[in-house]
Amino acid sequence: MAEVQIKEQANGKRTHRKLIRVDMTPMVDLGFLLITFFMFTTNFSKPNVMDVGMPAKGPHKPTEMDIKNSITFILGKEGQVFYYQEEKKNLNDKSLKPVSFDKFQVTKTIETAKANAKNKDIFTVIIKPTDDSQYKTMVDMLDELAITKSERYGIAELNDREKELYEKKVKE
Repeated sequence: MAEVQIKEQANGKRTHRKLIRVDMTPMVDLGFLLITFFMFTTNFSKPNVMDVGMPAKGPHKPTEMDIKNSITFILGKEGQVFYYQEEKKNLNDKSLKPVSFDKFQVTKTIETAKANAKNKDIFTVIIKPTDDSQYKTMVDMLDELAITKSERYGIAELNDREKELYEKKVKE
């Protein structure tokens, strides 16, 4: 609250000089009440987490894969995506095909490859990001795997032949 103080001089005259002092305690209390109110009523955003299934630790025996039961995607720069479904020894310029995330093309490609697989239960998607690929492209690819319910997938590095073909495709 505000106080008014009146001073008297020594000769008995009063001066009407008023000093006003404002007590800020209620204002500070109100400020803290408002801060705590908004902190308790605000919904904090939950972090979006994508579940990436990793194999259990320990020794693993090598997994034999049939190329008819798998498809390989190469993630390039600026969101470019290429795929192939060939043996590595038969890999050439024509077998590495571009695909985009527009109009569900990646989803259609995965579903078509899965439908043509010999054994649909062990159908595997292999993702190979390049050094200049973006993190967003990798997340989009993992989203596509979730959409197509592809439970078996792997993330691997490019071999020399794939790198060579990718660089040729990018220069075109």
